[in-house]
Amino acid sequence: MQLRLDALEPHLAKGLASLYVVYGDEHLLVQEACDRIRACARAAGYTDRSVFTVERGFDWSSLLGASQSMSLFGDRQLVELRIPSGKPGKDGGEALRALASSAAGNQDVLTMITLPRLDAATQKGAWFTALMDAGVALKVDPIERAALPAWVGQRLAQQQQRVAPGDEGRRALQFIAERVEGNLLAAHQEIQKLGLLYPAGALSLEQVQDAVLNVARYDVFKLNEAMLTGDVSRLTRMLDGLRGEGEALVLVLWAVVEEVRMLLRVKRGVAAGKPLPMLLRENRVWGPRERLVGPALSRINEVALEKGLALAAKLDRQVKGLSGGAGARSDHRNDPPPDPWDGLFELAMTVARASDTPSSPKPPRPPMRASSSQRAV
Repeated sequence: MQLRLDALEPHLAKGLASLYVVYGDEHLLVQEACDRIRACARAAGYTDRSVFTVERGFDWSSLLGASQSMSLFGDRQLVELRIPSGKPGKDGGEALRALASSAAGNQDVLTMITLPRLDAATQKGAWFTALMDAGVALKVDPIERAALPAWVGQRLAQQQQRVAPGDEGRRALQFIAERVEGNLLAAHQEIQKLGLLYPAGALSLEQVQDAVLNVARYDVFKLNEAMLTGDVSRLTRMLDGLRGEGEALVLVLWAVVEEVRMLLRVKRGVAAGKPLPMLLRENRVWGPRERLVGPALSRINEVALEKGLALAAKLDRQVKGLSGGAGARSDHRNDPPPDPWDGLFELAMTVARASDTPSSPKPPRPPMRASSSQRAV
């Protein structure tokens, strides 16, 4: 049975299954889900606990033996299996299928398996399908940026706190979300800190700004979201954050250029009369990004994208130290800025900026984000 994370608590209130599979890359949420299952297991008498971690040369027979044996003291036991790679291999797959077939028949053993995020092919594999059919598969999805303010509000409510009503409260939640994006564990710690610093009740924007540190960690592959939505403020923070974290400029340039190329291909395809859904599939655009491409195309013209690719070619030469070499242009008016990160920002803005304001000035960029050890003032 497949279960959503928000359905775990109602499920546990009805009773425990004999087998749980918890998988996902959001470590905080995975840990919390496992903690809730462990707590319910202890309350139900599963007091004997065995933990196995799959590494090279792992003995799968030891796992099967533990899952089929009785405790020496007659206690029910919790068997935890951790597969950090998400790849059990052939022998492991067979062992997991055997484990799944025997799980329902042994009510004295509760098995909990933790895995990282699994791709679609792995989720269709025989061993995973067997586990899901025999027990409960709990998929832990990451908290998307758009849902982060609401998540922060829920976490504050759990410690009897809330933001001020109205616009001030919305700004406070956005402020927290901006400073903890991509770092959910640190977000959890910052929210707990608010609970230690201030009493239960409403939090003002000033209190939030004084307490919450900038602990955001940006993923280069999330840049496309800020570009497609035209969120210039977030785009600026992400680029400055990636630069401050020492991310390779070549990788960031590649990610931005790939997005510009994808948009140009789709834009030309739509102009040629092809359906947008078909073009998105051809260009491997799925998930939340799929919903953002259509609105972005409506505000971006083909000429701007072509100019963006021309700028990208110059940036590529600049990053590789080839600027000014043989064949360099004598007219430098269209050359990228001396700092390639500034040029990268201009390239990303060809997508983020609306096409009806091609000559609008570049928005001022905030200073490099503060270290996580510095307090916001």
